[in-house]
Amino acid sequence: MQRIDTDKILEGFGRTIDEAGGFTLEITPDRTPADLRDNRPGEALRRKILDLPDSPGVYMYIDRHGTVIYVGKAKRLKRRVSSYFNRRHDSVRTNLLVRNIVDMRFIVVATEEDALHLENAMIKEYQPRYNVLLKDDKSYPWIVVTKEPFPRVFMTRTKGESGKYYGPYSNTQSAKVVLGLIREIFPIRSCRHYLDERAIARNKFSLCLDYHIKKCGGPCRGFVSEEEYGKSIAKVRQILSGETLLLERHLKEEMNRLSEEWRFEEAQIVKDQYEAVTRYNAKSVIARTEEDDVDMFAYEENAGSAYVCFMHLHRGAVVQSLNLEFRRRLAESREEILSMAISEIARRFERTFSEVIVPFIPDVEFEGVKFVVPARGDKKKILDVGQKNARQYMADKEKQIAALDPEKGVERLMQQMQADFRLSVEPRHIECFDNSNIQGSDPVASCVVFRDGKPAKRDYRHFCIKTVVGPDDFASMKEVLHRRYTRMMAEGEPLPQLVVVDGGKGQLSAAVEAFEEMGIRGTVALVGIAKRLEEIYFPGDSLPLYIDKKSPSLRVVQHMRDEAHRFGITHHRLRRSKGQVVSELDSIKGVGEATRNLLMKEFKSLKRLREAELPAIQQAIGRAKGEIVYRHFHPDTPQS
Repeated sequence: MQRIDTDKILEGFGRTIDEAGGFTLEITPDRTPADLRDNRPGEALRRKILDLPDSPGVYMYIDRHGTVIYVGKAKRLKRRVSSYFNRRHDSVRTNLLVRNIVDMRFIVVATEEDALHLENAMIKEYQPRYNVLLKDDKSYPWIVVTKEPFPRVFMTRTKGESGKYYGPYSNTQSAKVVLGLIREIFPIRSCRHYLDERAIARNKFSLCLDYHIKKCGGPCRGFVSEEEYGKSIAKVRQILSGETLLLERHLKEEMNRLSEEWRFEEAQIVKDQYEAVTRYNAKSVIARTEEDDVDMFAYEENAGSAYVCFMHLHRGAVVQSLNLEFRRRLAESREEILSMAISEIARRFERTFSEVIVPFIPDVEFEGVKFVVPARGDKKKILDVGQKNARQYMADKEKQIAALDPEKGVERLMQQMQADFRLSVEPRHIECFDNSNIQGSDPVASCVVFRDGKPAKRDYRHFCIKTVVGPDDFASMKEVLHRRYTRMMAEGEPLPQLVVVDGGKGQLSAAVEAFEEMGIRGTVALVGIAKRLEEIYFPGDSLPLYIDKKSPSLRVVQHMRDEAHRFGITHHRLRRSKGQVVSELDSIKGVGEATRNLLMKEFKSLKRLREAELPAIQQAIGRAKGEIVYRHFHPDTPQS
């Protein structure tokens, strides 16, 4: 049985445990099969729920083994806990959770924010099976300025050295960019020696390569005083603290002052530093604002996970950033996950927020915190950068999963597509149709097949339109669908889970008619794509669905549409080209079918045949017939 250490959990909260929700576990599974089927609590559990207060707090659900399987927070405990047991839920996992609950405990706290912090602490302590899971990368790069007479500056993932730590940075590359700027501007030592006056006086250190290439001033041999070295370190701290705009301004003033004093060599050194800081600011400063501190949280999600990007900016420069991944277990809302992320960052970095830029308002009110959802201006620009980073982090994670476990990557893509297209099953087999014709001539259609989100080119099919006269895309689409799926059903082949038709509402209506006539409407899901790609139409819906342009679901549909268009156009051009070639060669007296075939085999196209010289044509089909064909294309050429 799991032991619940309430003292450890409540440390720092100063709250008491409500006696009605005490932690002595006496599990009495008194739920009948009917209770389980209808998500009703047992009698003992029902009495506990009725006695719950309408106060903020944290509740824990416990299974028959005495294990905490879910921890949740609530603004009003009684209302929130009751909501689990008064209905069946859309989420299968939520229904499964409710069926496993045999007991419940709770803690009353003063505010909803306290409930959020306590919930996070309890989730970390017990790692309940059904809670959203924070996937932590454990270590992040920091830049440290050591506490020494001649400080060192380097990147680290552990806080073992005594000194001031700056960061964390979202990735190693970000930290390397900052270090690169520092190395370019300031002659800071890179050795690991401990330098003080006594060590330098003993003269036991040799000058390294950095000194000879002017990357270090040589403090180990006393060539740089502690005071002079400290001035460089002070400017390094400015960069690491995000004061790069102030440093840029200071260097410009210093450069102008030295020039006015005719100290041109020193002015040139400062000018090089100024230009390096300017280049860095052009890339790294998001918004050139004088506002001291700005905090921002961006959010992205897919079917199974949510990704939050946190950035702390000082005067428009990013000085702290972190990406978090949350694995969903139940149907947690984005507002709930964003609240958890804010609480986690506040705890991890011991931060207190005053104003926070967010893409939407979280579901918890944080005391003294103002949330801003910007629509324009510098704050919107900052949020856009955060959203871009969150999307990139999500894409990188998806690539990692696909590389390490391809089947897992496919599974997540299928789950995402199932959610985006409102399907009852995963769309493992998808087919997409497109029509091709020019003013009704040589009408053809193409069918491309994707399995597990990837092209299955062996299953691609071409269709020549047989029953439709003139350029009628709707009737052509209906004919092709009839032919495709009537044959598949006759041969006993499994039908796809999703069919996509190119062209929007008109083609979709024709497809619906075809499906109804074949009796497969409702068995196979059907959608139409409008011309701008981001518009997805469903049968019976007048308004389209707009899928996020960065969504993997839309990328798959775009790929399918491109493939269907390419495959159809290629076939249409081939038919049209053959028709043109045959019609022109047919008009030449003395050239029969066998000769035409020899010409097409040799020259491939009518254009090449027209441009060919007489000897080349005669070599292919003989002297006499070659002369006839050549004269047809070049009637003004005198006879030989």
